[in-house]
Amino acid sequence: MPPRKAPTARQRRLGTELRKMREQAGMSLVQAAELLGTDRTSISNVEAGRHGVSGERVRAWATHYGCPDIPYVEALAAMAEERGKGWWEEYRDTLSSGALDLAELEHHAVALRAVQIMHMPGLLQTEDYARAVLQEAVPSPSPAVIRRRLSHRLKRRDVLDRPNAPSCTFLIHEAALRMIFGNRTIARSQLDHLVKESERDNITVRVVPFSVGGFPNAGSSTLYVSGPVPQLDTVQMDTPAGSAFLDAESRLTNYRSVLDRTEERSLDPERSRDFIRDVAAQV
Repeated sequence: MPPRKAPTARQRRLGTELRKMREQAGMSLVQAAELLGTDRTSISNVEAGRHGVSGERVRAWATHYGCPDIPYVEALAAMAEERGKGWWEEYRDTLSSGALDLAELEHHAVALRAVQIMHMPGLLQTEDYARAVLQEAVPSPSPAVIRRRLSHRLKRRDVLDRPNAPSCTFLIHEAALRMIFGNRTIARSQLDHLVKESERDNITVRVVPFSVGGFPNAGSSTLYVSGPVPQLDTVQMDTPAGSAFLDAESRLTNYRSVLDRTEERSLDPERSRDFIRDVAAQV
């Protein structure tokens, strides 16, 4: 297959998993090339996400590497067989690769769990609220850039409406509920929208009130994206330099614990809706 100009995070992830599989088999690139009847450069390019690979070849490599986890192998084969470009590709030349990778990650997610500290989850933002958040970027974006970023953010919300929509749990700190982006009218409308969205079958919203005190990783918002098998889970975090994506097993374990402990300190869904309504009345 021809080399890719810019592999996506998902394409790089497939290559990384194939590299892990080879290394767990105790094989060097040279040994793997001899076994698979190819050259080490070809394997290296696939493992770096620079070249694509067929699902059939993924299964063949897994057999040669002695990987016994069939669901994991089939999930990788399915990733390899993905063809065509997602809706986010229309933004390729105008938005950061991190923004596009996040949309792709959400699109393929089986489940989403998030902790939001200072603003609403992107998937639950109203248009006015999202615009107000985007206008706070530094350096100040032009109106054209804001429109493009806003269009992308609103398009991401479509993942919640598809037939196989992911199961979503959003843990939202009270600070995010009380933070006013834009003006009070926008803030009240956003809170009303949050209550409405929380009543969907696939969405759970739980509030983490100030009264519970501290909780793990309180300084950062975190998104945990579940893949078709646990090995393909991913953590996404916002940083001043853009999105960071983490998939090391130890990191995934730690962030699952962070989410579990934070959820333990949150209000149940019904009390959370009442809490949000009370905040909206105070805005």
